[in-house]
Amino acid sequence: MQENAIIKKHTSQVNTVGGNVSRHKARLYEKLPEHKVRCHLCAHRCTIAEGRIGICFVRENIDGQLYTSTYGNLISRHVDPIEKKPLYHFYPGSKTYSIATPGCNFRCQWCQNWEISQAPRLEEPWAGQKTSTEEVVLAAQASDSQSIAYTYTEPTIFFEYAFDVAKKASAQGIANVLITNGYMTEEMLAVLHRYIDAANVDLKAFQDKTYRRYIGARLQPILDTLIRMKKLGIWLEVTTMIIPDLNDNPSELRDIARFIFQELGPGTPWHISRFFPYYQMADHPSTPKETLRKALEIGLEEGLHHVYLGNIGRQSGNVTRCPTCKGVTIRRSQFGVLENQIEQDNLCPHCGGEVDGVGLARSN
Repeated sequence: MQENAIIKKHTSQVNTVGGNVSRHKARLYEKLPEHKVRCHLCAHRCTIAEGRIGICFVRENIDGQLYTSTYGNLISRHVDPIEKKPLYHFYPGSKTYSIATPGCNFRCQWCQNWEISQAPRLEEPWAGQKTSTEEVVLAAQASDSQSIAYTYTEPTIFFEYAFDVAKKASAQGIANVLITNGYMTEEMLAVLHRYIDAANVDLKAFQDKTYRRYIGARLQPILDTLIRMKKLGIWLEVTTMIIPDLNDNPSELRDIARFIFQELGPGTPWHISRFFPYYQMADHPSTPKETLRKALEIGLEEGLHHVYLGNIGRQSGNVTRCPTCKGVTIRRSQFGVLENQIEQDNLCPHCGGEVDGVGLARSN
């Protein structure tokens, strides 16, 4: 994939809601000669000629100005447990109002939500529902959700809508969380971060060649985003789906754990998820459970306080322990909290030590 390429021509099937294109003026771009524009939203930094669209397939140059076709066009919204994101150390047991618009700036061959994330790229008409920012906030309040999650697809590419929703939600005391691939620019994060309370960033591999071959991106921008988020005070959790023969080498997993420990801190939770055959990798084998258990051991060996196993059904790999005394403080069953013993100020009931996270106390 070439950087700053002039991206393919927009077609009549792409980015439609009920057959009608819905456009909204985009932000974070610069005008170039010959009616071209350069988008500064994600790390692709696409240069887009007039009448053409970016790699995300939802941002179009019209008469030398950049527009997004997804503003307010929700293709998915649902009330989820915060643990499903997964965010285990951010108001555990709470509900989050989850929203998404179509599209993505990645093309992961194993995408679990490809029907909506890849719909514009596959030139499949998609049916969304026009929803105002006020409606989202009111729905979150009505569902007793403590946060709004920008999730399912990549929130970076519906930045304008996410920003407007998050600003209104924050004013109402509702938290905002990003579930993201991390491929955003420093400029985008500088604008959005003031309203973002937590994020789960998908660190898909630790080799640039894997990102280039299977995802159509690069590794370094994701690492940069993680470090920036940490410095900005956003609560961070990291997820890695382990895929056989792609990113399951123990040395690579150890590199991920070391990066988290050294750059993000030992209290940053690492979620290790199991791969199942899907989308363009439907003939690929599932991840052996033993591989996940080994990854968990590696994370703990490298000094991480909280390493969790995901996508393997009911198991004991999602218990939260106190970093000081190793006593159990939170027990879960898949996405539900069975028991939360953490006291006010995130303190362990066994030894009084602090447990990493935000709003962990059982009264929340």
